[in-house]
Amino acid sequence: MNFSSPFNPNEGFTCTTLIKMKSKGIFYGDSPFKMTTQMLLVQICISSLCISILQFLLTPFGQTAFTAQMIGGIILGPSVLGKNPAFWKSIFPDSSIYFSQTYALFGCMMFLFLIGVKMDLHMIRKSGKRGVVIGFCNFFLPLVIVVGLAHNFRKTETLDPSISNSIYCVASLMSLSSSHVITCLLTEMKILNSELGRLALSSSMISGMCSWILALSSYIIFESSNNGRHDDLLELSFSFVSLVLVIVCILRPIMHWMIDQTAEGKSIKESYVFSIFLMILVTALIGEIIGQHFLVGPIILGMFVPDGPPLGSAIIEKLETFTSAILLPLFYVVNVSRTNLSIISMKNLLTLAVIALGASAGKIVGSMLPAMYYKMPLDDALSLGLVMSAQGICEVVISGRALMLGYIDDESYSIMILCMIFFTALIAPLVKKLYKPRTYKSQKRRTILHSRPDSELRLLACIFRENCTSSLLNLLEVSNPSFESPICFYLVHLLVLDGRSTSMLVSHRPGKKMPARASSSEHIIKAFKLYQQQNVGTLTVNPFTSIAPFVTIHQDVCELALDKRVAMVIVPFHKRFTMEHTDSFANSTIRTVNRNILENSPCSVGILVDRGTLPSNTLLFASRTSYRILLVFIGGPDDREALAYAMRMAEHPNVNLTVIQFVDSSLKDQKHNQRGLDFDLINEFKLANVGSKSLVFKEERVADVLEIIARIQGLENKYELVLVGRSHVNDSAIFGGLTEWNEFPELGCIGDMLASSDSKCKASLLVVQQQIFAGDGKLESSPFIEGPAFAVVDMGKAWPHS
Repeated sequence: MNFSSPFNPNEGFTCTTLIKMKSKGIFYGDSPFKMTTQMLLVQICISSLCISILQFLLTPFGQTAFTAQMIGGIILGPSVLGKNPAFWKSIFPDSSIYFSQTYALFGCMMFLFLIGVKMDLHMIRKSGKRGVVIGFCNFFLPLVIVVGLAHNFRKTETLDPSISNSIYCVASLMSLSSSHVITCLLTEMKILNSELGRLALSSSMISGMCSWILALSSYIIFESSNNGRHDDLLELSFSFVSLVLVIVCILRPIMHWMIDQTAEGKSIKESYVFSIFLMILVTALIGEIIGQHFLVGPIILGMFVPDGPPLGSAIIEKLETFTSAILLPLFYVVNVSRTNLSIISMKNLLTLAVIALGASAGKIVGSMLPAMYYKMPLDDALSLGLVMSAQGICEVVISGRALMLGYIDDESYSIMILCMIFFTALIAPLVKKLYKPRTYKSQKRRTILHSRPDSELRLLACIFRENCTSSLLNLLEVSNPSFESPICFYLVHLLVLDGRSTSMLVSHRPGKKMPARASSSEHIIKAFKLYQQQNVGTLTVNPFTSIAPFVTIHQDVCELALDKRVAMVIVPFHKRFTMEHTDSFANSTIRTVNRNILENSPCSVGILVDRGTLPSNTLLFASRTSYRILLVFIGGPDDREALAYAMRMAEHPNVNLTVIQFVDSSLKDQKHNQRGLDFDLINEFKLANVGSKSLVFKEERVADVLEIIARIQGLENKYELVLVGRSHVNDSAIFGGLTEWNEFPELGCIGDMLASSDSKCKASLLVVQQQIFAGDGKLESSPFIEGPAFAVVDMGKAWPHS
């Protein structure tokens, strides 16, 4: 015996007994499964739990949350668990239909509103010719294909009357796309801020806008025809335009006024957030009054909410988790449970599956052809097409609306849901297999060691907080910008992306209007610009602000370092200390960013551990009689890069540099056992500084690791700055034991020892990692001694811009 879903709008009227809203409790003989409020709570719990378990099981296979949510709806529907009459009548009784539907649609409304808040409408303007062409092709080609297939089936095949009457509507629905769905997919796959993600998002806004226009206009035309009142077409169109104007001309200015009333850096008032909730409900009500779907108003409202802090981020922070984890699962259960596999015939399944395949193929080809025309690689073009063919919650909403209005029948709806699940389940794993995000490893030498001493040195520094400004300024000062070797300094203020879906890399140029979020960088930029004015001709500062999720923000840093041919990226350590050795902050997300930069950087990387020993004012630095720097040298490319940087610092008149090389005392002829490049660079350093009183070289012979540690600890508090390489390569076996000391692996063994929580070191620390060469991870020769210097960078796999 099969039970149909109580949520099916085409089942007609059902007479049920009026039941109580609230239970007195089992001790008074009331069963919670017979009370409306308790039943709703049970449905929410079961829906959320079932979908969470499915998502946990399917995520390792590359599946998205949408696939788990759709499958969860089918499992809880009449096709699987719903076949059991006891389960169906106990968990989803007919009496709960209106409460469950209301709750589910409210969750869908809030979710689509939040997706709209995250969207950046400026992406349409910034998409360029390439994004516009891809968007239009992605909309029109599948529409032409599916309508052609539907017409051919209707003319050449004997179809069931229900399928024949709804086949054109089904075909049109399958060709639709939505930027909301693409945004969710890209976010889950963590490629939203990649080149592919940005292009897909901008293109989907074009195709999504066309799809919504088609859906709304078709609805208006069908309703006007069915009612026999063709003048309704003009009235519905006018009312829709009026709704948009109310949101744009009245509600959006009110939201901007709320932002203006909020002080910079302060949280927005609760009363303002409440006002936004009220706007959501009012626009939904207006949508229903004027004959539109109640979701239309909140979707449009969300797209016009000013994104980012303070308003957009506050709304996202307060609502996103609750909406996605609690409200939304019941929506999928309520809507997908209308799917009944038992009523599907094989002939109709094959017919509509061919149309669904034509729609997906049309979207893929419609995206691939223009992308390849604009010189995009085949794998990336195919990945773009797959992403652009995805379907999701918007298609479920529109299909459910079509079912409710009688445009399609139950069997067509069930087949459409199955096709959505099948094709969406293929997309994410295929894209992960095909698309390889841009690699930033350069085939050219991008290090301080391989830069000519008489040429411009390019450095890039990342900054997370204003309190890191002084330490970076003074590290820049000690780097010795001069007329013979000026420094081109790129400063990137890293800000976490809040309340929006698209990242930004803002270049702060004079006279250029800055986004509101980038204004938080002003104080930092002013400090560096002031320092530039004090060093005219020797230093150029180029400030940027990167606003992106910290999971992917390293991509902006690495791309900028690659494009600007930077020799070293400097990042602050995730812990900051004071002179009294207390932690000021410890941020795990900053640590993740640093690790990602270390792994993906196209050039050398320096991690600055600031303990407050760097002077807090560059003018104070200039007045110091001496500034003591220690370089610990064991061997290997990282130590050579640190030595090259230290040699540049040593040219500053206020710097006293001490280089200590640790060698194995058990080796009689040390020169023959040292690596050749280490020996050459050390010898170059000695010859260049013969007779200098400010430069000291010491060779320390050690017998074991403990002696190395003891020697370093005896020297660490005699200097303001210690330079070390992140990794060390040496022929002697005694140095291998250093790898056992790792609280912070990103600092290497020596850096970890000096920065660990039990260290008594009071000196600031700069840990250097030389560029990881794209060929085999090593730089085999040293143009610091001989050979060509800076070569033109290999840009890797970058797409041409339209």
